[in-house]
Amino acid sequence: MTWLIIAALIVLAALGAPLFAIIAAIALYGFHAAGEPGAAVAIEFYRLADMPALIAIPLFTLAGYLLAESQAPRRLVRLTNALFGWLPGGLAIVSVCACTLFTAFTGATGVTLIALGAVLYPALRQAHYDERFSLGLLTCAGSLGLLLVPSMPLILYGVVAQQFHTTPPVSIDALFKAGLLPCLLMVVMLSVYSAWKARDLPRPPPSSAREVWAAVKDAAWELPLPFVILAGIYSGKLAASEAAAATALYVLIVTVLIRREIKLGELPRVIREAMLLVGAILIVLGFSLALTNWLIDGDVPEKLFAALQSGVSGKFAFLLLLNVFLLVFGMLLEGFPAIIILVPLILPVATHYGIDPVHLGIIFLANLQIGIFLPPVGMNIFIASARFNQPATRIVRASLPFYAILLLAVIIITYWPELSLWMAR
Repeated sequence: MTWLIIAALIVLAALGAPLFAIIAAIALYGFHAAGEPGAAVAIEFYRLADMPALIAIPLFTLAGYLLAESQAPRRLVRLTNALFGWLPGGLAIVSVCACTLFTAFTGATGVTLIALGAVLYPALRQAHYDERFSLGLLTCAGSLGLLLVPSMPLILYGVVAQQFHTTPPVSIDALFKAGLLPCLLMVVMLSVYSAWKARDLPRPPPSSAREVWAAVKDAAWELPLPFVILAGIYSGKLAASEAAAATALYVLIVTVLIRREIKLGELPRVIREAMLLVGAILIVLGFSLALTNWLIDGDVPEKLFAALQSGVSGKFAFLLLLNVFLLVFGMLLEGFPAIIILVPLILPVATHYGIDPVHLGIIFLANLQIGIFLPPVGMNIFIASARFNQPATRIVRASLPFYAILLLAVIIITYWPELSLWMAR
């Protein structure tokens, strides 16, 4: 009977059944087989209301959608170009920084490719950057930012990881601090490579003081936002939920009342689209928490650890296996489902190997943000293909050097835990 149900679920998943339905079916069947009532699943949804950190997800999501609908992307590109465009590979560095910041606020790499790709790709080509380089840079840079505050995937990892009451504990604030230096490492490595590739290109003169001042004034309302959030969280003055509330209120006032780039009549549509994403996350998260409890009750992580011990003897080998595993699943699943499904299985096993759970979160997202544009089925490959009107195979070939650079960064992040934990601890 059990094998028939498993086979049926696999067939339903292959036919495109919603993820939440598959997770719910597994959780319900698991509790039923264990002699527990199905109400145990409903109780997990009630527990969602008792998670203070969870309020940060809808608030940051709303702020990201409002920024994406406004002219903030154009102002961000103008400002970074005025400040860094004169450097060797300046426009490429501008592209990396702009994509990183925009992805951090929206939490969605695809949105970054769509919103900034139309601005940055023509600019790179006009500045004589090679077409292949431009395609690869934007495809890969569009995935950066998932490690940077106020990344929603980091918040989601923290919410799921907190269910295991690990030692040391996992806090959202610690994750935000832990992601800063690894994200900067990736940005710097891509920027150095870009500068080297553009060494023979003509360099534009530095922007005049008038243009820099004009770009600063143009972005005057957006400029305080990252500094307030970063200072508030990294100094410990603001919790993640408080920073999210301040961010959402500030962005709402600026985009709707001050700049008036989103009209009051359009506001319900933007809020509805943002909350549709939030609703989807919460439904999957609720069922996932139920599945997590069933896995813990059934000692599944312990059994998985026992099975791994026979072939994976140490921490070094486990981390290598973990990177390969996450890269593969990063291709097959988007960031949110991958976190919700895989963390309950991986986190207990990783702690047995002595891996700090905060460091694990950074490893997790660093791999997933590469897997999302890794061939053959990484989602960003197809988004970039549609955005730039290029075959997916060309996007893959263009991205090869950037894969290598970011994979090197992931190895450094994986085997140098202090890079992540120095600020967090």
